This record gives sequence, C-alpha cells and structure tokens, in this order.
Amino acid sequence: MTDTAPNRTALARALDAVERIGNRLPDPAVLFLILMLVTAVLSALLSMVDFTAIDPRTKAPIEVVNLLAPDRLTAFLGNMVATFVGFHPLGVVLVAMLGIGVADSSGFINAGLRAMLAVTARQLLTPMLILVGIVSHSAVDAGYVLVIPLGAVIFHAAGRHPLAGIAAAFAGVSGGFSANFLPSSLDPLLQGLSQQAAQLIDPAVTLNPLNNWYFTAGSCLVIILVGWYLTDRVVEPRLRQVAVDGDDVDKGQDMGALAAHERRALWLALAAMGLGVVALIVTSIPEGSAWRNPAGLLTAGDAPLMKSIVALIFLFFILPGIVYGYAAGTFKTHRDVIAAMTKSMNGMAYYLVMAFFAAQFIAAFGQSNLGALLAVEGAEGLKAIGMPMGATLIGIILLTGLVNLFVGSASAKWALLAPIFVPMLMQLGISPDLTQAAYRVGDSTTNIITPLMPYFPLVVVYCQRYVKSTGIGTVVAMMLPYSVTFLIVWSIFLLLWWSAGIPLGLGASFAYPAGG
Repeated sequence: MTDTAPNRTALARALDAVERIGNRLPDPAVLFLILMLVTAVLSALLSMVDFTAIDPRTKAPIEVVNLLAPDRLTAFLGNMVATFVGFHPLGVVLVAMLGIGVADSSGFINAGLRAMLAVTARQLLTPMLILVGIVSHSAVDAGYVLVIPLGAVIFHAAGRHPLAGIAAAFAGVSGGFSANFLPSSLDPLLQGLSQQAAQLIDPAVTLNPLNNWYFTAGSCLVIILVGWYLTDRVVEPRLRQVAVDGDDVDKGQDMGALAAHERRALWLALAAMGLGVVALIVTSIPEGSAWRNPAGLLTAGDAPLMKSIVALIFLFFILPGIVYGYAAGTFKTHRDVIAAMTKSMNGMAYYLVMAFFAAQFIAAFGQSNLGALLAVEGAEGLKAIGMPMGATLIGIILLTGLVNLFVGSASAKWALLAPIFVPMLMQLGISPDLTQAAYRVGDSTTNIITPLMPYFPLVVVYCQRYVKSTGIGTVVAMMLPYSVTFLIVWSIFLLLWWSAGIPLGLGASFAYPAGG
C-alpha cells in the first residue's frame, strides 16, 4: 500500500509508519473480540478497587462491574443475539443499502454523477463533498451510509483517487460532526444535559436549544477550508501511488456524455424523486402533521420524521432507481430489482461479521463502567490542576477527544462529563454555553481515527471496494491529518470566537452569571 521512495516527506513517512503498524493489528473482527476479552479481565480486576470519584448519573462512588461474574456472563450470553440485532448502525446500514443498491445497479447514480460532473469544476469537488457531509448531520446517520460511499464514486468518476473521496466525506460527516449550518436533533439533546448539569448549583439557569448554533454554523467554514486543503495537498498526493484494484475498480468508467435514452430516464427518475420530496414537504407543513412530535416539532429526536430518515433514504433511492432502470432498459422485470437488492447485501457480508463482534464489545465496555471511570477520573484530574480559563477549555477539548476514542455516543459522554465540567466552569465564571461548545469540538475531532467508533468498520469496507489491502491502519493513517489539524485549528477558532465576543448561539453567553 505504501511507497518507500526516499523523496517522501517526513509527514508521509510518519503516516506510512502509522499505516504499517495499524495494518499489523488483527482483522477488525478479531480486534473487537480481543478488546472484549481485555475489557472483561480489566473489569474483574478493577471491580475489586474502591474508587472515590462520584458517578454523576447515580450520585454514588463509581463502581466497575465484573463482567466475569457468573450472573454477568450468563446475562451477556443470553443477550448476545439481541445485542447484535439491536446494534444501531446495523439496521441503518442494511436498510439504506437496499435502496441505494437498486439505484446503483439500475445506473441511476452513475447517470446522476455524469450529469453533475458535466457542470461541476473538478477543483471544487472536495469542498462540495465536505459541505454535503456537514449538511448530512441533520439527517442523523445518513452521511455514513450515503455521503461517504458516494464520495468515492464521485472522485473516481472525476479521475481522482476514490479513497481521497472517502477521506474528504468521512472528514465532513464525522470529523466535523458538530459543524452544521442547520439545527439537528443533537442540539436540544446536548442542551438538555447542559441545563440539567447547570441547575445542580443554580436551579434558575435555563439554556436555549440552539445555544451553540452560531458557533457550529461558523465552524462549517473552518472544516470545509481545512478539509479542502488537507485532502488536495496532503491526503490525495500520498494516495497517488496506491493502485485501485478492488471490486469497484470499474466505477470510474463510462463517465462520458449521457445518451438520449439515459437523459430521458434520468429526468423521469429525478421527477419521481422530486414528487417524493414535494409529498414529504406538503405532509409535513400542517401543525397536526403525523411527521411531528406531540410538541409540534419536526426536528426533535422523537419526531416521526427524524425516526424515519433511514426509511426515507431507502424510498428516495429505490423509487427513482426503479423508474430509471425500466426507462433506461437496465431493468426488465421485478426480478432485476430483487437481484440488485441481493447484490447490495452480498457486499455487506464482511461488515456483518465485523458488526457482530463490534456490537458485543461495545455492549461489554458499556456494562463494565470502564468508560465512565475514564471520563470521571479524567475530569476530576483536570479539575484538580486548576489551570487558567483558556487552558481549562483546551483541557476539556483534549479530555473529551481522549474519551471519544473509547465512548462513541455524544450524548452518553456528555451525560457523564456535563455534571462535572459545567458546574466546575460556572464556578470559574464560564457559562454552560461555552463549556458545551468546547465539548462539541473535542467530541467531533477524534471520531475519524478510532476503530471503536461504530461506523469505522463500515468505512474500512468502503475502502476495500477500491483497494483490497485496506486495513485499520490504512484508514487511521489516512484520517490522522484531519483529526490532528481539526483539533488544533478548531480549538484556536473557539478561543478566537470567545475572545472576539461573537455570540455562540441564541440566548447564549460566555460568562456566568450572564453579563458577569
């Protein structure tokens, strides 16, 4: 995979070393199994230790649960099937891929990309792709199953390396997770936890659900510009010597002008997709719409619209895919549609194996309380150091990024850290709004380099479609420049935003008490 030519830069050689070391790790499925066993042993050893740190969820000293205890072992085995079936990314990926598979096999995606590339400047593909990845945050996990694989197809179609497309899309979707022009369900979720933590010392505190919106919107420009530079100047040049030899090597062929029958089929398919969008908008507008939650909101986490995002992706791809297939002649009967769905599932076989072991490890790690121990002890250590305000904010970002390597859920981490960080910084005169903004920076930047992130194995599978030798080390080395640079630049951006006094969001403040 790597080129050992002596003229390679120091950065390229360092990333090559990361890749070599990472690819010497066991297969991802086996790695998750080993980590699960290590977690079990550690839980048994640490369960005998009495910790003094208080678990903010239970208000009691934190305790590590012994996973090797007989009752825990039998419960784990009894729940193994339910743990696998209930693994959130599994259903998201499979359902979405059923629809995307039909759109791909029919030629609809290929035709759409050919039409898009005819009017899009090649040099603007990178920022466009990162922007789409950022916007996809509003659709929950849609970016992982839609934007990242399409990034590879778009780049390959334009004569660029497909793995660079995956890297740019992954950076936008996951590395810039907290950058978004549009509000998402994550905003009120984090705000609720911040407000609850703040009320531990001041019951009168109330926060706006969009208390970080201005900052996250402004962060989009940072992520796009930095991601654009890194993709075109650092990541893609390193990939130029990597041969594209996977099963999808032919995806970049036949990207010339559309034939008359293909143009007609594409317009019909786009019309079908447009009608679906119009129908969704029309049915969402009424105050009593079934797409809204009991409070009348469309974007809340419990709104039927948000819960249906994956199903809507399925429909918005399978319907135009079928229309295109029949209009272009690539589908003759309904059996061709079923064959396309079957083909898409065949490509997910390896991911299913990895997902099984990943689900078991994540469940075991969560049950052990080791993640909570790491978060609480780290936060207490940071509190004990007593650094200046700016340095404390950087410390929160770094600690969050560290914990993020092991605990993927943004809400789970903040549920642990908010009751410690928010009151601590309020006593230093820093508002909950600013503390939450610092958390969001750290929570985003290390997503793309941890194999323990639930969608990381899926990204490995996407890469293997084009470069068969891709392993964990390949993806980590490819994404490390984004992670480190995002962490540094985004942290500086937050400090500058704070220093300039630009509002973080609606009703937000920098100081506690407000105006202090």
